[in-house]
Amino acid sequence: MMRAATASGKSAGVRLVGFYYFFSSQVRRGIVYGDQPRNRLDLYLPKESDGPKPVVAFVTGGAWIIGYKAWGSLLGKQLSERDIIVACIDYRNFPRGTMSDMVKDASQGISFVCNHIAEYGGDPNRIYLMGQSAGAHIAACALLEQAVKEAGEGESTSWSVSQLKAYFGLSGAIMEGEQSFRRFSPEVMVQEPDIKNAVSLLPPVFLFHGTGDYSIPSDASDANVVAGATTFGFILQLGLAPVTELPSCPIPIPMLPPPSSSVVDYLLAMRSYGLVHGMKWKGKAEVDIGGAHKNFADTLRRVGVKAELLLYDGRTHTDIFVQDPMRGGKDQMFEDLVAIIHAGDSEALAKDAIAPPKKQLVPEFMLNLASSISPF
Repeated sequence: MMRAATASGKSAGVRLVGFYYFFSSQVRRGIVYGDQPRNRLDLYLPKESDGPKPVVAFVTGGAWIIGYKAWGSLLGKQLSERDIIVACIDYRNFPRGTMSDMVKDASQGISFVCNHIAEYGGDPNRIYLMGQSAGAHIAACALLEQAVKEAGEGESTSWSVSQLKAYFGLSGAIMEGEQSFRRFSPEVMVQEPDIKNAVSLLPPVFLFHGTGDYSIPSDASDANVVAGATTFGFILQLGLAPVTELPSCPIPIPMLPPPSSSVVDYLLAMRSYGLVHGMKWKGKAEVDIGGAHKNFADTLRRVGVKAELLLYDGRTHTDIFVQDPMRGGKDQMFEDLVAIIHAGDSEALAKDAIAPPKKQLVPEFMLNLASSISPF
């Protein structure tokens, strides 16, 4: 009977979010923002329409291969309950699109939000760009690319970096890399002397990360066992690399010829390309894949960008985006995010102070099980 009740509780939570996504009048699904496949976005609107609302343009994660706009449905639902509009931007994934395609799609989606969100009750002066995991990397690339365009001469643009209040990177993929892969390595790009003017245009940056995230460690000293990685940048730019199954790894990995003889050798060789998205694996070797967020935050500050790193003790790659929002009660990352968005709005902050705690959507033991078996 206990198991039946638990299973019922889990399915009820999943049904609630699913029903909301497909049937709620607050969700506008599949809004077209471009002419390419998957150039669509979903809008999550607050119940009350009493004045312009702050907006989050959100790029979902998915290891550059399984990203989808619906992955942001729970975030969209919960932020809309705090009077914040969320636009979940879809984009082409590998192998349908290259890294350039993904960044281009995200940029077009951001452009749509900047130019049309007022039609949906959004405040065009309070737009925040956010990405999770691989989506954080794609969004950062789109932001920096836009800044470079604006700092150049004579290049027309459809949106401006100045329209964004801040950038939020949630459990973001590694943003460091070598000069050979500079275009898709934001940490390297911001240090380039020839784009100093572009860097000065960037909005404040907030990086949210769990200290228990071994997929993408917050500090190099915390790097743990990594046995699989989806490394795309250079490969996707070519758009021609085959997918090969390595004998020691349960996931397909795109490879540059000649193939490495082992997963660890492969990771070490590919680390310099800067887009390693790790997976936990019960292996024996340790691979230091770098302190992505700490390094990126330090680099941004060094070049004059306002950057803040918020760490959450013991939280994993998926905890702060999936498990914690389903737990119910207080979600510290969510509260921090809302507080930044509502900063300076005394009325909104007063409402936040008395907002009821989140309802638990999934039993705790199932959330713990999910954390223990998740490859991220």
